Amino acid sequence: MPSLDFDQNPFIVIWETTRACQLACRHCRASAIRHRNPGELDLEEVSHLIIDQLVAMDNPLFVLTGGDPMERDDLAQIVSRARQAGLKPSITPSATPKVTFEIMRDLKEAGLENWAFSLDGSNAAIHDRFRGIPGTFDLTMEKIGYLHDLGIPLQINTTVSQYNLRDLPALADKVASLGVFRWSVFFLIPTGRAKLEDLLSPAEQETVLKWLLNLQKTAPFDIKTTEGPQYHRMRAQDQNAPARGSGGMRSPVSVWDGNGFLFISHTGEVYPSGFLPVVVGNVRETPLAEIYRESPVLQGLRNPDGFKGKCGYCEFNKICAGSRARAYTVTGDYLESDPFCTYIPDPRNHLKKKGLSAI
Repeated sequence: MPSLDFDQNPFIVIWETTRACQLACRHCRASAIRHRNPGELDLEEVSHLIIDQLVAMDNPLFVLTGGDPMERDDLAQIVSRARQAGLKPSITPSATPKVTFEIMRDLKEAGLENWAFSLDGSNAAIHDRFRGIPGTFDLTMEKIGYLHDLGIPLQINTTVSQYNLRDLPALADKVASLGVFRWSVFFLIPTGRAKLEDLLSPAEQETVLKWLLNLQKTAPFDIKTTEGPQYHRMRAQDQNAPARGSGGMRSPVSVWDGNGFLFISHTGEVYPSGFLPVVVGNVRETPLAEIYRESPVLQGLRNPDGFKGKCGYCEFNKICAGSRARAYTVTGDYLESDPFCTYIPDPRNHLKKKGLSAI
């Protein structure tokens, strides 16, 4: 289990291997392009500036994302070096023809821990429209079959937006049929290609989160949310909520942007997360541990009592904290209250924070 002292070490680190990708997803955080950037971190830089650093930071979870990691021809070498160093690498590639059975087998033999595919619709019409390339749904189903043949654990990632909101019940049934260990549900943040009008309304988001919590009571897979931290508050409010999912891919306590979570770009820039585009350093210039522990931005993100508005005095702020990325996108300030949270905390908490008492 990675460290839970989030002031010292992250629980999970996402590395953007490249921004190259052959898909054209409507919501793409990276605004991915067709060709690789010559300024990407190379194999030796990844080994010394990321992998070795992570081992020294108590072996956090290490996830390779993109773009599309499959656009790199040294992917198996990276996975092998990470595993030999003591990390447990996972991968989130695009479902393209580059994902062959042979490559999947090679990555498993190199030490890959888990695999995540995105599925944003219960059928080809919805998913392919979201992903921008016809045939992507069928390719995803084909590649999932390969994963089962190879015995590689599968996680499904879904980005919830206005495009698939009404398809979620059917999508949940589809996910259940795929033999996954986890459904990771992302709530869209309008960065990259994603647009503000694609967001769920605050009321719709609350409804979806409550539905997910009820689904978790009977679903054959674990459910986690990204940029939907109010899910943790709802768990705490529901006496019948199932126990939080466990295992090597889940922290027993809440993780959020900059608090147990870190994102490294393809050129080495470090961010609190991939959805919060505030640069806090670059691994080519500063050791990763120094960036994580000493960045004023990250230190501020790890202090929810210092957040502004109701997020600063909410009784659930240490398990929820609101979406820092959504606050930044909508207000321009990552310390502001999450503008899409409908919960009203007890106003007496605000008075106590100011050293006052209710009349």
